[in-house]
Amino acid sequence: MADILRLVEDNAPELVRIADAIWDYAELGFREIQSAKIQADYLEAQGFAVTRDAGGIPTAFVAEWGEGRPYIGFLGEYDALAGVSQEVLLERKPREMGGPGHGCGHNLLGTASMGAVVALKQALIENNLPGTVRYYGCPAEELLAGKVYMAREGLFSDLDIAITWHPGSMNTVRLSSGTALNSAKFQFFGKTAHAAGDPHNGRSALDAVELMNVGANYLREHVIKDATIHYVITSGGGQPNVVPAFAEVWYFVRAPRRHQVEAIYERLVNVAKGAALMTGTTFEIDFLTGCYDVLLNEVLADVMWRCLQKVGPPAFDDKDVEFGRRLAQTFDESQMESLYNSPNFMEFPDLRQQVIHTSLLPPRGRGRSGGGSTDVGDVSWIVPTVQISAATVPIGCPGHSWQYCASSGSSIGHKGMLMAAKTMALCGLELVKHPELVQKAWEEFREKTKDSPYTCPFPKDKEFPFDRFFT
Repeated sequence: MADILRLVEDNAPELVRIADAIWDYAELGFREIQSAKIQADYLEAQGFAVTRDAGGIPTAFVAEWGEGRPYIGFLGEYDALAGVSQEVLLERKPREMGGPGHGCGHNLLGTASMGAVVALKQALIENNLPGTVRYYGCPAEELLAGKVYMAREGLFSDLDIAITWHPGSMNTVRLSSGTALNSAKFQFFGKTAHAAGDPHNGRSALDAVELMNVGANYLREHVIKDATIHYVITSGGGQPNVVPAFAEVWYFVRAPRRHQVEAIYERLVNVAKGAALMTGTTFEIDFLTGCYDVLLNEVLADVMWRCLQKVGPPAFDDKDVEFGRRLAQTFDESQMESLYNSPNFMEFPDLRQQVIHTSLLPPRGRGRSGGGSTDVGDVSWIVPTVQISAATVPIGCPGHSWQYCASSGSSIGHKGMLMAAKTMALCGLELVKHPELVQKAWEEFREKTKDSPYTCPFPKDKEFPFDRFFT
C-alpha cells in the first residue's frame, strides 16, 4: 500500500500545477480545449498511448497503458460552469464578470483520476502485474452529455471496472444514486405580424412556449413525487410590437429511474403538441442529451471503503481550517440549519463541530436518489462502477457557487484531490491483485441489469449537438 501512495505523493506538485491551470482556463463543456490538452499531453509524456477526439467527440480523449486484463478505467472531467467566475478570496470577486468558473471542482476531479492512473501504472510495473490502465478525459459533464456520447460510441464497452470520484464536503464512498434525465429544447415556429396593426395575422411562437410551460406546470401534479420538471426560456422574441415567429424553451425532466423519465418526457412532448395546436404554430425538438441514474455496486463500494480507511482523510492545516471557517460565514444560515437537521448530522453529531471534514463518514445513502444528475450513471449501467467523495470545500458549501469555486482553487481543494487520487489508485491496485473481486462485482452487476440492459438515450442516427447547448 505505502508504495502506491508514495507514487501519488511524488507526483503531487505536478498534479497541483495541472489542477490550477485547469482552474485558470475555466472552459465550458465541449470547449475545454486547453484543459483536455494539458492532461492528454501529461499522460502522453508518462508513457500512455493517447487517442484524442475520442469517438469523434471534441475535447474527449482516452489514454491507455499496459496489456491484458483487467481493464481498469478512471473517469475524469474538466468542464467549468457558466457565471461563477471567482478569485480564491473570502468575498465575492469574479475574475471575469459573468464568466465561467469551477464551481463544481472539475479542475480537481479529472486531475485526481489522472494522478491515480499514473501511480497505478508505476505500481503494476514495480510489482510485475498484468493489467490495462485507462484514463477517460470526459467533457461536458455539467451538460450531462460527455459520457453519454462516449457511451454511444462504445468507448466504455470493454472495461472491467470504472472508478471515479467527485469533490464535495464529505470524505466517504457514495452509495446514493442520482436522477436520470432528459434535456431538450422545444422550438416553436409561428408567423410574424405587427402586434398592434394586424395581430390577427400573427401566430405567436412565444404564446406557444408560454402555454407549454403552463401545461408543464399542471403536469407536475400528476407525476411521481420524486420527479422534477424545470425549464428556462432561451428565446422569446425581439420586441413587444412584433409577434414572435420563433421562441424556444429548454427543459430538464428528472426522475429516479430511466424508464420513469422516458414516460414523463413523452407526456411533456404531448403538452408541446397541444400548445402548438392552440396557437397555430409548429414545433421541433432539439434533443440534447439523456442520462441514466447511477447504479450502485456494493462489492466495489466495500473495496473502496477499505481503501479510503487505509488512506485516511486529507491533512488540512490551521490555514485551511481558518480559510474554510471564514468562507463558511458567507453561507446561507437557513441552508446550514437544514443541513444540520439532515440524517448524516443527526447520526454523526461530531460533524457539527467540524469546519472542513477531517474524519471519514461511513458509506451512506443506500437506496436513495439525490436531486442532481450525472452522466457517470450511463457508465455505471455499462460496467461495474464505484465512486467516492473527498472534502474539497467546507461543510455546507453550496454547489455551483462562487464559494465552491474559491475553495476549488485553494489548498483545501488540492489536499482533497490528492486524498482522492491515493484512494482510487489503491482501489485499482487491490482489484488487479484480487481478480475474484472483479468477478464478484460483475456477478452483482449482471443480476441488477438482467431485466434492463443499457440503451444509450441519445439516438445513434442523430448528430451530436456540440454547439447547441449555449445557443
